[in-house]
Amino acid sequence: MGETTKVTEKGQTTIPRDLREKYGIEPGDSVEWVETEDGVMLTKAVDGGGRGMLVPDDTDEDTREEIAQELTQRIHDRRTKETPDT
Repeated sequence: MGETTKVTEKGQTTIPRDLREKYGIEPGDSVEWVETEDGVMLTKAVDGGGRGMLVPDDTDEDTREEIAQELTQRIHDRRTKETPDT
């Protein structure tokens, strides 16, 4: 499922065409690198610098942490499901 690309000396990499097309990433779009428990996840950035993407700005810290843990678990579960047993 995964595709491998190289990182240049300037820290740049290419998002594979099929993934750009699948997720609607166009030249000039911003993407966000999100650090997770399992590594790094790349998402298409939303206008507004990502503020309020998942929860309103006035959401308390405990609720934000619960949401972050749930998203991390979902990512882990999805990756585990997609990785064939060896």
